[in-house]
Amino acid sequence: MAEKKNVHLIAKIEHNSIAERLGIKPGDALVSVNGESVEDVFDYRYRIMTTGLTLEIRKKDGTEISYDVKKKEFDDLGLEFENSFMSEYRSCSNKCIFCFIDQMPPGMRPTLYFKDDDTRLSFLQGNYVTLTNMKDKDIERIIKYHLAPINVSVHTTNPELREKMLHNRFAGKALALIDRLYEAGIEMNAQVVLCPDINDGDELRRTISDLSKYVPTMPSLSIVPCGLTKYREGLYPLRAVTKEDACNVIDIVEEFQKKIFKEKGLHFVHASDEFYITAGRKMPEEERYDGYLQLENGVGMIRLMENEVKDAMRESLKAYVKRHPLALKHKKDEKGRKRFYIDMPKREYSFATGKLAAPYIRKYAEWFMKYVPNAKFHVYEIRNDFFGELITVAGLVTGGDLMKQLKGRPLGMQLVLPSCMFRSGEEVFLDDVTKSEAETTLQVPIHIVKSGGQDLVDVFMGRGMETKGHTFHNPYELDRLNPKETKDE
Repeated sequence: MAEKKNVHLIAKIEHNSIAERLGIKPGDALVSVNGESVEDVFDYRYRIMTTGLTLEIRKKDGTEISYDVKKKEFDDLGLEFENSFMSEYRSCSNKCIFCFIDQMPPGMRPTLYFKDDDTRLSFLQGNYVTLTNMKDKDIERIIKYHLAPINVSVHTTNPELREKMLHNRFAGKALALIDRLYEAGIEMNAQVVLCPDINDGDELRRTISDLSKYVPTMPSLSIVPCGLTKYREGLYPLRAVTKEDACNVIDIVEEFQKKIFKEKGLHFVHASDEFYITAGRKMPEEERYDGYLQLENGVGMIRLMENEVKDAMRESLKAYVKRHPLALKHKKDEKGRKRFYIDMPKREYSFATGKLAAPYIRKYAEWFMKYVPNAKFHVYEIRNDFFGELITVAGLVTGGDLMKQLKGRPLGMQLVLPSCMFRSGEEVFLDDVTKSEAETTLQVPIHIVKSGGQDLVDVFMGRGMETKGHTFHNPYELDRLNPKETKDE
C-alpha cells in the first residue's frame, strides 16, 4: 500500500523568491520534497536545507508537477503555508491534579480549553511538556533535528508520585526519556509545579538532587506554585501556598543553589518570584539567575524589571536635563537643604495590573515622581474576581474585572495596561472584552505597554503617549549616555 502523503496548502509566495520564479502560486499545495512526505515545519526545513532538491507541487486544478531546484544550502524557497506549523498540535493525555485548564469556568472561547503537550511547541514557543505522549520516533526526530531547548514539566522524579500527580500510569516511565535527551546532548529546562504537602519538602529535595546530575545540559530548573482558581469543584483537593510553605521552598532552593554552584558553576534551581513575594523576602541578586533562563515562567522578572527601570530612568532623566538644562531646578526642604528636581510638562496617568506586580509598579512610579513632581501616577491593583482572589498575575486579569474596579476612579489622561493582559497580537482581554469597549466604559484612552523596564520608563517620560487633543513627548532625540553608578533609591 502506498504511503499516505501529507499535503500542505500554500497561502503565500514571497516576492522574488525561488518559488515565485518557478511559477508556484498561492492555492497550490506541497506534496513532497525529494519524493518524501513532509510531516511538519521541522521536517520541511530540514529537507530543503540542501543545494539540490525536487519539489512535488499539486496545482489548483489537481495536476501534480515536479520541480528540480538548484540553490545555495541555506536559501529559503519562499513558501508560506496556510498552517505555519504544517501539522496539528498534540493534545495532553494527562489529568494533572493542578491543571489550570481544568479550573476554567464554562462558556469561554474553545481555544482556552485546549491542552497541548507537544515537544515541537516546546522548541518553537517555550511551552512545557511532560514527555508522556512521546514515542521513539518523536525522540529520534528531536535528536536528528537537534530541537533545543526542550522544556520539561517534571514535577517530581519519584515515578509513583509522578503517576499520581499526572494521573497517568506511564508518567513515571517517561522520566527515562530525559536520560535519552541528555545522552544526545539536547539542552533542556525543567519545571516543578509545587503542590503543598505533595511534592514539597523531602520530595522536592529528591527532585532537585536527581535533576542536578544533568547540569549543564539541563541548565535550569524552576519551582513555581500551583495556581488555584475558584472553579475546583470535583477536582483533587489542593491548598494554596502559604508564607510558611514559600519560606521552606526558598530555603531548600537556596541550599541547593550554593551546593550546585560550587560544583558546577550554575545555580541551576530557582524559585519563582511569587514565592519570594509570598514569603516577604527580597528578590535574589541578578547574578543568581544565571542569565534569566526562565523569565516566561516568572523566574527573575521582577529583579530584571527593577534593574532595567533603574538604568532606563537614570539614563532618560540625565539625557533630558542635558537637552533642557533649564529644566533642572532646586528648592530647599524643611531643613534648608537643596533638593533637585526636573521640571517637565504636567502629566497624569493611571496604571492597572495584578496583585503580584502592583507594589513594584507603584514603587517605580514613586521613584520617578520624586524627581519629576509634575508627574502624577495612580497605580491600581486589580483583584481577580473572575478566577478567584488566589490568582494574582496580570496576565489573567479580565476586562470585566478591570472595568468594574476602575469605574469612577481617577484615571488621568490615559490608562496604561501591560500587554500580557491581552490576547497575543490582538486588543482583546481573556474574557473577550475589547480594548475599545473598556475605553468606552472607563472614558479614558488605554495605552498598552510591553513588559520591559525601558518601555515603562518611556511611559513615565510621556514618550508616545497620545491623548485627545495633545501628545506628550520629548521633542528632542535623547542621547544614549553611559550612566554612572548611583546609590539605589
